[in-house]
Amino acid sequence: MFKRMLFTLLAICWLPMQLVAAEPAADFTLKTIDGNNLRLAELRGNVVLINFWASWCAPCRKELPVFEQMHKEFGDLGVTILAVNIDEDSAKARKLLDEIDVSFPVLLDPNSDVSRLYQVAAMPTTIFVDRDGNQRLLHPGYKDGDEQKYRKAIKLLLRE
Repeated sequence: MFKRMLFTLLAICWLPMQLVAAEPAADFTLKTIDGNNLRLAELRGNVVLINFWASWCAPCRKELPVFEQMHKEFGDLGVTILAVNIDEDSAKARKLLDEIDVSFPVLLDPNSDVSRLYQVAAMPTTIFVDRDGNQRLLHPGYKDGDEQKYRKAIKLLLRE
């Protein structure tokens, strides 16, 4: 519990922008929006950003295109972005994705089981997982400019 609070504090303050050893990220399997299963543990070896979002969340709508750009920028370097939608009705997520085109996996968590597993308290929330499967950073919310912090964190994790 103390570690999770410490990582949340680091994520909020980003002072200094250092990633510290953390606890293993909780494994999960969810259906993609295309109907396939995706398991977090299968991505070990990649840096993984897990972004929890909802169709009703205005900052989420602004952040999804940012993640699409980051996916194009870092995808070939071993970075995987997962967008976990928590809407109870997946049709709402599908409708939004008709407006905002993304090419990274979109997962459906209609019962919020995985968001509860990660103790997500704000929309959006982004979890950074290192190549060894450890949760290294939690970033609640989104505001313009956060993508610079995300890029810095990704680069630090890729160098490890």
